[in-house]
Amino acid sequence: MTRILLCLSLALTLTLSAIAADPCVSGVPVGKRPGPYSFLVATGPQRGQQTCYICEQHEGNKPAVVVFTRTLSEPLGKLLGKLEAAGATPKDLGYKVWCTQLAEKADLDALAKWAQKQGLKTVPVGAFEDADGPPSYKLNKDADVTVMLFTKQKVVANFALRAGELTDKQIDEIVKTVPQLFEKK
Repeated sequence: MTRILLCLSLALTLTLSAIAADPCVSGVPVGKRPGPYSFLVATGPQRGQQTCYICEQHEGNKPAVVVFTRTLSEPLGKLLGKLEAAGATPKDLGYKVWCTQLAEKADLDALAKWAQKQGLKTVPVGAFEDADGPPSYKLNKDADVTVMLFTKQKVVANFALRAGELTDKQIDEIVKTVPQLFEKK
């Protein structure tokens, strides 16, 4: 009996380890069109307004990065700052980055204070008042951060990270994909 329990325990441990090692998948797949969604903006001139940046970016086939997050963190601020800087050169192309926190209830003051502490200047930060996110985006509940880069109404890169996976190495990997948004195709 002890042997059976030991074997079952080992099998369960190996299964759970394999599941945890699988990459997280979240959001609109590469090649697909991200649909419109509005969120409550906490920073900038549109503070307090429901805004659809997807709609604005689709209008002119402009490049963009949308970041969905469940928690605010220093690494997230670092990622947003680097994404903001990555678009400084090709300004005339309409590049935009924004961050949408997924929450049951928006706390605009806390979001604005966090964005200010991170030194974000042009990255709007806001909240989507549903922890699951926009339904058409199919955001994984295990993904703490989902980053989608799109241009010409198509996702060109997608990153989904569980809590604790947003490291400096991962941030650099995400930022390296930004030039894809400006390639002529």
